[in-house]
Amino acid sequence: MDQQKGLLISNVYECKDELEERLERCYNAVTSLVNGLSEREANDALNSHVCKGAQQHEEVQIGLLYAILTDPANAPKHYRDINLVTRDSFTIMLNRLNQIVFEKWLKLKDIGRSQILWLTRELVKNSVLGADGAINTLLRQIAGGDITPKNVWLAESVLDILAEYRSWLDKFPGLVPTVIYTFLRVIVYHTGQIFHNLRQREAEFTASLLRDKWTECMGIGRDLVRLLQNVARLPEFESLWRDVMLKPTVLAPNFTGIQQLLGTRTSRKYQIARLTPDMENKLIFLTTKVKFGQHKRYQDWFQRQYLSTPESQSLRCDLIRYICCVFHPSNELLCSDIIPRWAVIGWLLQTCTSNVAASNAKLSLFYDWIFFDPEKDSIMNIEPAVLVMFYSIKPHPAITATLLDFLCRIMNNFCPMYAEQVRSGIHKSLKTILDKRVLPSLQPLFENPKLDKELRALVRTTFTEFMTTDMVKGDEEESVNKEVASLDMDEETNHIVPDNDLSDAAFSDDEDESPLANNKTESTFRPIRDPQRYQSVDITEHLQQLDGDIRYFTEQLLNETVQEDQCEKIDRLMQMVVRDDEDFDGDMAAILATCLCQILIDQFNTNIFPEDIDDESLEESIGTPLFVMLRFLSSTQEESPSRAPLFSLLGEMYLKQPRIGYNLLYFLKVGKANDEKMQTYRDFVRTLEDGHTLESCLLADMKICEEDDVRLFTFLLPDIYTQFPNVCVGNAELLQLVVSSIDGSQLQELICQILQGNLVMFRKESFLKVLNASLDWETLEQYFLWQLITAHNIPLDYVMPMLPKLDYHCHAEALTSIMVLLKQDCPSSDLLRPILCRECKKNDFFTVSILNYWAQEFEDKLADLIYTQFSKVNGGTPNKKRLRPGSTAKKDSPSTDQILAHLDHMRQICRNISLLQHSSIQTALQQIQQTASDSQKTKFSDLLALAEDIADLKTSRVLRGLPGRRAAAAAASSTSSGNKSSSAGKSRKLVIDDSESESSSSEEEAIKPRAKKRKKAPPVDDDSD
Repeated sequence: MDQQKGLLISNVYECKDELEERLERCYNAVTSLVNGLSEREANDALNSHVCKGAQQHEEVQIGLLYAILTDPANAPKHYRDINLVTRDSFTIMLNRLNQIVFEKWLKLKDIGRSQILWLTRELVKNSVLGADGAINTLLRQIAGGDITPKNVWLAESVLDILAEYRSWLDKFPGLVPTVIYTFLRVIVYHTGQIFHNLRQREAEFTASLLRDKWTECMGIGRDLVRLLQNVARLPEFESLWRDVMLKPTVLAPNFTGIQQLLGTRTSRKYQIARLTPDMENKLIFLTTKVKFGQHKRYQDWFQRQYLSTPESQSLRCDLIRYICCVFHPSNELLCSDIIPRWAVIGWLLQTCTSNVAASNAKLSLFYDWIFFDPEKDSIMNIEPAVLVMFYSIKPHPAITATLLDFLCRIMNNFCPMYAEQVRSGIHKSLKTILDKRVLPSLQPLFENPKLDKELRALVRTTFTEFMTTDMVKGDEEESVNKEVASLDMDEETNHIVPDNDLSDAAFSDDEDESPLANNKTESTFRPIRDPQRYQSVDITEHLQQLDGDIRYFTEQLLNETVQEDQCEKIDRLMQMVVRDDEDFDGDMAAILATCLCQILIDQFNTNIFPEDIDDESLEESIGTPLFVMLRFLSSTQEESPSRAPLFSLLGEMYLKQPRIGYNLLYFLKVGKANDEKMQTYRDFVRTLEDGHTLESCLLADMKICEEDDVRLFTFLLPDIYTQFPNVCVGNAELLQLVVSSIDGSQLQELICQILQGNLVMFRKESFLKVLNASLDWETLEQYFLWQLITAHNIPLDYVMPMLPKLDYHCHAEALTSIMVLLKQDCPSSDLLRPILCRECKKNDFFTVSILNYWAQEFEDKLADLIYTQFSKVNGGTPNKKRLRPGSTAKKDSPSTDQILAHLDHMRQICRNISLLQHSSIQTALQQIQQTASDSQKTKFSDLLALAEDIADLKTSRVLRGLPGRRAAAAAASSTSSGNKSSSAGKSRKLVIDDSESESSSSEEEAIKPRAKKRKKAPPVDDDSD
C-alpha cells in the first residue's frame, strides 16, 4: 500500500489531522511487526503482540482498520487478520470506524469511502455484533436535498447492503424504523428519469419493509404519517396508504388507525437522523452562539452551503422539525441575546422559493399542534410557531398572514375524517400557550389591522373561544392599533413575552414590509434588557428545616439591615457551619444555600466593582457579607478538614447563583489573601460535581462576569491568564469573549498590561488554531484580536503558514492586518515563500501590493529572493529537464506558474515595474523561457516578452555609448553569459561588488551579465540540445 496516499483529503497548509496521525502510527506499528514474514508467521506475530496488553490490542486493531480503508487490494487479507486477532468482538474497530464516518466523512477520499462500504458489507454479511451501529452512522451521512453523485452513490450502496441482507436487518427492530424514516425522505429527492431505477428500488424496498415490520415502524409516531403523505401517490405505496387509512388491522392486529399514529409523539432520534452531523453542528452553532442582530452572515453561509439548489428546498421541513422537536434551549439561553428559534424558522420560511416546499415547511411547523396533548407533548414543540407569527406581524406581515391562514385551513383539510380531533388539538395548543404565558394575549395576533378583513373574519370564526368581547363586537380598531403600537416597547427576553410587553425583533434581511417603516423608532433593533440576576424566593419553609445555631444566626442575618452587623452575623454563621461539620450534610448545605442566596440577593443584583479604582475603594468593595464568607474560606488552611463543609455550602450556592464564581476570583485578586496562585478557586472547582472542570467553570464564570460588568471582566483578565495559563493562554473561546465585549479604552488597558509584562494571551502551539477560529468572528472582534497580537510582538513566522488559504474578500480583516505587519518588516525567504504560494486571482491585490511596497524599499534583496525561488523550482540551470506546469521543488514552495502569475499581475497593475527590470529577475525570466512548456510560454508571453525587450534595449544602448574595444568586450561578456547561464549568479555578484567599489559611469553600471537573446536557437526539446 502507498502510505503517502492517506485516508483524508488535505493540503500542505493544513495541520495533519490528529485522528489520521493516530491511524498511521498504528498502521506503521503493525507493518513493522509483519514486514518480511510469511502469512502464518505474521499471524503469530500479531497474536503475540495483542496478548501483551490492551494498548497493543487496540494498536493492532486500529492499524489493520487503516490498512483496510487505504489498501483495497489486500483488504480481504487484513479483514481476515483482524478476525484472527480481535479479543473484543470488533468493539475497538467499530468505535473507530463510526468515529471516522461521523466526524471525517466529508474529508474522506473516494477510496476511503468505498472501503468503508466494503467493510460494512463484510460486517453485515458475517453478522458482527455492532454492525447495526455502522449502518446507522452511514444513514446519517445520506444528506437530504443533495443529488450529487457521491451522495446518491452512498444512498444506493447502503440500499444494496440492506436489500441483499434483508434477513439480517429483520433481527434489529431498533434499526428498522431509522431505515424507514431515512429512505422515505430520500425517495422524495430522487425524481427525474435519471433516478428512475434507484427510486423504484428504494420504494419497493421501503414499502415491503413497512408491511413486514409495521409494528416496529409504528414507534416512529406522527411523523410517519407526514412522510407517507409525501410518497402516497407512488405506485409502490398506493395500496399501503389505502390500508393505513381504511384497513389498519391488515398491517398489524394492534393498529387501530391513523389516529393512533398521530397521537404518538415522534422520538428525537428520528428527527436527528435526517440532518448530517456537519449540518447539525452548524445549526447548533447558529442557535447557541450567534447573537440576534449579527446573524445574517451566518444564515447566508448556511443558505449557500445547504439550501442553494432546487432539490434542497424540501430540506427546510427537516430543519424546522429539528428546531421544534430536538433543540429546546435552556432558560439561560432563552434569556440571552442569542438568536431565538422562531427567528431561524422565520428565515427558513421567508427564503423558501418553492410553493410545495413552503407548504410542507408550514405543515412541519404546525405538525405537533394537530393532535396536541398537554399531558404527553411539550410546550417547546409548539412555541416556535406562535412566536414566528407574533414577531412577524410588524416586519413581515405576509408571513403571519400565510401561517394563520394555513392554521385555519388544516383543521378541516388535513384529515377530514378526524377534523374534530384536529380542531381539538389546535385549540389545546393555543390554550396551553396562554396558560404557560408564552403570549399574554392572542388579540394582537388575531385582530391585527395588517391582516386583510377576510383573514380576520376567518380567524374570528375559527377561534371564537379565544376572542375577547371587544374583538367579537367588531368595534376594536382603536384598541388593536394601541396593541400594535405596544410592539415598540422593550422586551424582557426575546423568546417569552412578558405581560403587556411585545417585541419588534426582525429577521435577517434588511427589507421592511411594514407601512410604518418610516418610523425610525420601529426600525431600530432593540437590545435585550438585562434580566434580574436572581429571582426572589420564599425561604420561610427552608428556615424551618434548619436547626440549632445555624438556624439562629441565619434568622439573625435575615433580619439584620446594617452591613457591618450582617458581616458579623455571617462570620458567626460560618463558624457554626465549621463547628457542626458532622451534622452539616449535603441536604443541610442545599437548604442553607437557598437561604443565603435569598438573603444576599441585593449583592448579586448590583455591580461590586468601584468606579474609581484605588486601594481604598477596592478594599471597601469586598466589605460585604458575601466576601466575609469567601474570606473565611480562603483563610482556612488547605489541609484543614473544616474546608469541606464550606466548599459544600459554596458549591450549592454556586448551582443556584453562578456569580459566586467570579466573585471568588475577584476576592482572591483584591483581598490580599495568601493565595497568589488562586488555589482556593482550584480546590473549589474540584469539589463540584456533575463533570465540572477547571476550564468549563472558568470560562462560564468569566462569561457571566462579562455580561454583568465588562470593567470587572477586564480587571480580572491579567490574573486569570497568569494563574491559569494551561486553560486560558491560547484559548480561542476566551479570546473571542474578550474581543467581543471590550471597547477601545479597555483594549488600551489590556495592551498596557501586555507591554508591562503582566498579560500573555498566546502560545506558539495553539496560535494557528486561534487564528483559524477568528476568521469567523465579527470584523471589530478580528481587528481587536490583531491589535493584541501586535502588542505581543508575535513573530510573523507564526502567522505565515495560514496566509495561502486566506481569501481576499472573505478574510479581509486578517489579510489587512498581516499586510500591515509585513509592511513593517523586510523581505526574507521565509516570508516570501507563503506570499508567492497564494493563488493569483484577478481581484486579489494582496501579493502584488506587498511586493510593490517591498520593491520600493528593498528592490535588490527582493529581486534576489525571487531569483532564488525561481532557481529552486527550475533546478538552478536551463539545461535541466523541462518543468511541468505547476511543479514545485517542495510542497510548501511556490510553483513556477504561481511566481510567474504574481509577477505578471504586478506588470499589469503597477505603474513602476523597475523590479521586473532588475538583473536578477531578468536572468530568472530568461532561464524560465528556456525551460518553460508551451502552455507557460503562451500564458505568460507578455511577461517573458518584456524580459526580451529590456535585454535588447539595454544591450544596444550600452554598446552605442562605449568605445569599440570596450563594446566588443561587453558584447562578448553578454554572449558568454547567455551561453553559460549556470555562472550567471556569480558573475552578477562580482559586477555588483565592482560597481560598489568604483565610481563608474551610468553606462558601465548598466553592463551586467544576462542571457543574450538567442534568435535562432533550436527547440528546447530537441535532442541535440
